[in-house]
Amino acid sequence: MKIHYLQHMGCEGTGKIADWIRERGHSVSGTHLYRGDPLPDDNAFDFLVIMGGPMNIYEYRNHPWLPAEKQFIRRAIDSGKYVLGVCLGAQLIAAVLGAKIYQNAKMEIGWFPVRFNAEKKSAPAFGSFPEELTVLHWHGDTFDLPKGAVHVAQSEACRNQAFAWGQRVIGLQFHIEMDEPDVNAFLDDILPEPVDGEIQSAELIRAGNRHLPKIHAALYAMLDGMVTT
Repeated sequence: MKIHYLQHMGCEGTGKIADWIRERGHSVSGTHLYRGDPLPDDNAFDFLVIMGGPMNIYEYRNHPWLPAEKQFIRRAIDSGKYVLGVCLGAQLIAAVLGAKIYQNAKMEIGWFPVRFNAEKKSAPAFGSFPEELTVLHWHGDTFDLPKGAVHVAQSEACRNQAFAWGQRVIGLQFHIEMDEPDVNAFLDDILPEPVDGEIQSAELIRAGNRHLPKIHAALYAMLDGMVTT
């Protein structure tokens, strides 16, 4: 399988997704939009992965590649490709499917649990997920569910944490792809001041790295589930 990723900033790469790609024998290519890389031909890949980033989906003046990226994502969905969006990537998918993107009531940065709903049973990629999983969050915006999407997960601070649209499109507001170097890069580059219950301190976030083995197992299960549907 040919997998292509879209990256929006230098410190937010594919993380453990890259390991899954290599271990499963798939090929990979990428577009670093922040560097001005061109988007590939629509027929050059089977699976599109859209990573996160600190920008909002409407910041066209600062990030002029956003309109073309949205059109590219819409074409990938319409052509039946596998599409996974993480954080900003999930918001971009939701937007191109007609949903509203807006500020969440609170920022959510750090390790907080998400609860998986009974509806996950209709989304095979989440079939082996537990009822609750502590994951890494790093967002201030959220999204409404696209029409026809299955609501898969929620947290105390943010209702829409994961959705499936059909059998091949998934959006995750949270991060299960990050490894310890990725977490450290985030802490070095983009950690706001801690706020009780919303933004954890660097010390708490580093301590939360104990959850990495569990979230990586969930990531692999989800990706394996996606490509077998």
